[in-house]
Amino acid sequence: MAEEKISLTKRDRLSVAWRSTFIQGSWNYERMQNGGWAFAMIPAIKKLYKSKEDRIAALKRHLEFFNTHPYIASPILGVTLALEEERANGAPVDDVAIQGVKVGMMGPLAGVGDPVFWFTVRPMLGALGASLALSGNILGPILFFVLWNVIRWGFMWYTQEFGYSAGSKITDDLSGGLLQDVTKGASILGMFVLAALVQRWVSINWQPIVSKVQLAEGAYIEWDKLPSGVEGIRQAFEQVNSGLAMSPVKVTTLQDNLDALIPGLSALLLTFLCMWLLKKKVSPIVIILGLFVVGVVGHVIGLL
Repeated sequence: MAEEKISLTKRDRLSVAWRSTFIQGSWNYERMQNGGWAFAMIPAIKKLYKSKEDRIAALKRHLEFFNTHPYIASPILGVTLALEEERANGAPVDDVAIQGVKVGMMGPLAGVGDPVFWFTVRPMLGALGASLALSGNILGPILFFVLWNVIRWGFMWYTQEFGYSAGSKITDDLSGGLLQDVTKGASILGMFVLAALVQRWVSINWQPIVSKVQLAEGAYIEWDKLPSGVEGIRQAFEQVNSGLAMSPVKVTTLQDNLDALIPGLSALLLTFLCMWLLKKKVSPIVIILGLFVVGVVGHVIGLL
C-alpha cells in the first residue's frame, strides 16, 4: 500500500504565519533574520518530519542567512513550505534548491516592502489617526492600530498562501527540471541584487593626501569679501553652483584618485576579501570584529 502523503493543513500554515510576525525578534548582525525565520518554520518542520535527525537537519537548513522586509517574507515562507512539503514526501528537493529560492526572492522583494508599507500605507494611516487625535477624538490611535494590523496581517496571510500555491505548482513538474530552472534563475538574480548593493552597503574612504594645489584667484570663493547676513549666504550658494571651489587650495586624497579610476573599487575588493575569508571557514563574527578594529585603527592613524 502506498504511503500516505504528508500535507500541511490550513491550521499548520496559520501557525507559521502567526510566528512570522516575530521574524525580527532575534535579528543579529551575522545572519540577520535567520532565527525568526527558523522559529516560524518550526510548526511545519514538526508536522513534516517525524525523526529527531530530520528535524535537526531542517532547522539547520533554515538557520542560514536570511534578510528581507519583515512582511515580504510571507510569500517566501509560502514557497518554502511547499518545497519542504514535497521534500518530506520524497521529492528530490535538496538544501541548495530551498536556499537558492529563498535568497533569490528575498532581495528583489525587499525593495517592494519599504515603499509600500513604510512610505505609503503607514504614513497615510498615521495621518488619518493623527488628524482625529488632534481634534480630541480617541478613535485616532485606535483606528490607526486596528487598520494597520488588519492590512498587515491580511497581506501576510494572503501572500503566504499565494506563495504556498505557487510553490506547489513548481514542485508538480520536478521531473521536467522546472524547479532546477527556478533555483538557478533565483540564485543568479540574488547574486545580481547583492552585487548591486555592495556600493550602497560598503563604504571605504582613504584619507591620505596625494596632492595640494593652490588655485588661481577667481577660482574659489573669497569668503572675506562676501556681505554679511542672508545676502552673503545667497551669494555663496550662487558661487558654489557656478563651480567655484570653497577653499583656495585643492586637496586630492587617495580616495579621489581611486574614484577617478574605478568608483567603488575598494568596496568591491573588501567584499571579495570577506567572501574569501568565509570560504576559508573564518567565523563571520571574527570578520566583523576584525573590520571594526581595522576601521578604528585606520581612523586614528589617518588612513581611513
